[in-house]
Amino acid sequence: MYRHPYPGYPGRVLEGLLNARGLARLSRLPFPVLRSDVADVVYVTWMVDARAAQALLPEGLHVWERGGLAPLTVLTYRHGHFGPALTGPLRRLFASPLQSNWRLYLDGPPRTVWFLENMMDSGAYVAATRLFSDIMRTHRPARFTHDRAGDGFDTRIDPGAGSAPAFACTVGPSAQPVLPPAFAAAFKSWNDAVAMLARQDAALGWSARLGKLVLSHIDLPIPLDAVRPLVPAGPVACSLLETLQAAGDPPCFLVPSVPFRVLSESVLPVNRRT
Repeated sequence: MYRHPYPGYPGRVLEGLLNARGLARLSRLPFPVLRSDVADVVYVTWMVDARAAQALLPEGLHVWERGGLAPLTVLTYRHGHFGPALTGPLRRLFASPLQSNWRLYLDGPPRTVWFLENMMDSGAYVAATRLFSDIMRTHRPARFTHDRAGDGFDTRIDPGAGSAPAFACTVGPSAQPVLPPAFAAAFKSWNDAVAMLARQDAALGWSARLGKLVLSHIDLPIPLDAVRPLVPAGPVACSLLETLQAAGDPPCFLVPSVPFRVLSESVLPVNRRT
């Protein structure tokens, strides 16, 4: 359910519009391939209690876990002219909003994640994704920044009075990649962990207005040799960790830039969530 970050009558009107079930028919229009040249993609991942993570999934799906722990990733980035691929060179007229995507990893469908949360800093893109997409149930925070801080990045997501979750993290460069103990027990190497956490072909999510699962296929060709290790420069605050107990510090990494495409979106024949 969308809740606007700023109180007042305009926010209440927008909430009513974006939460209206009757507008679900808009998302049944033909889905265009979307393209963006994303940059400054920062991944922050925790190993969390797998039973608590499993409780966030619908019946029939299973979280990927090792030794009772499951990875939870927050990745934040800046789009590069996010819009329909069919617009060709005119895509440069589209904006480049910030986005933060929070997800779990599924055991079963290969290279598939479960969307937990999505935030964008643009009211227009939030409205568009909520009206024309079933998987992108996007929230708009009151404040959302993702800025360079020396050789690292500082990311702040403040929900205000809205429905977005909260996040605060500053990361800096790391001399070499290091897997904390909980990750070393789950992955053979740093590259093995990065490949698992960053290379996806599809995402699943839940559409409350349809009462069904939604599948989106994506193209995100991340070369492992372009990934740069990062390290938290102080405490990291993530509101989801209040219910998902984290084991140790999160390893972090940067993907400087990568072309990104959303290839398709389809509603699956599942009509209940337990």
